[in-house]
Amino acid sequence: MFLILKYIAKLLKALSSEASPNQLAGGFILGMIIGLTPVASVHNLIILIIVIILKVNIGMVILAFLVFSGVAYLADPIFHSFGIWMLENESMQNTWTNMYNNELWAITKFNNTVVLGSFVTAVLLCAPMFPLTKIGVKQYRAHIHERVMKTKFVKALKGTKFYSIYQTVVRVRG
Repeated sequence: MFLILKYIAKLLKALSSEASPNQLAGGFILGMIIGLTPVASVHNLIILIIVIILKVNIGMVILAFLVFSGVAYLADPIFHSFGIWMLENESMQNTWTNMYNNELWAITKFNNTVVLGSFVTAVLLCAPMFPLTKIGVKQYRAHIHERVMKTKFVKALKGTKFYSIYQTVVRVRG
């Protein structure tokens, strides 16, 4: 329970912080890719390196990872079917064969239907999700933030010792 409150506080702080909507949306997109695809994949290691290099919001990465991990669990049969369709596509046979025979591409495990289907789906979802997340952040800041801060839940959270410690840590880092 304490961990959940911690992440809710971080999310609220990130949404109302001076972080740009691009940083928040970038973190959300990268977390979405990690969450939708099998975690123990080479491409997720590359995504984590990108998270470290780019100035994206790590709280949004974690939030998107948690949300989309649940979605991925439910969507795995769809990813599997999509992966089969791509791997069995006649026009792509030479591409898949060449990739599988190349050691660099072979470690990506794109010959696995779920890995391929989920990765391609995640990449395709980046195009609409990035601007939608930016719009969501802007709408939250303009119309929803004040109402959220007035809810009983946030007031109760603000009254805890945890929140005051968290605020002190945030002020010291900032």
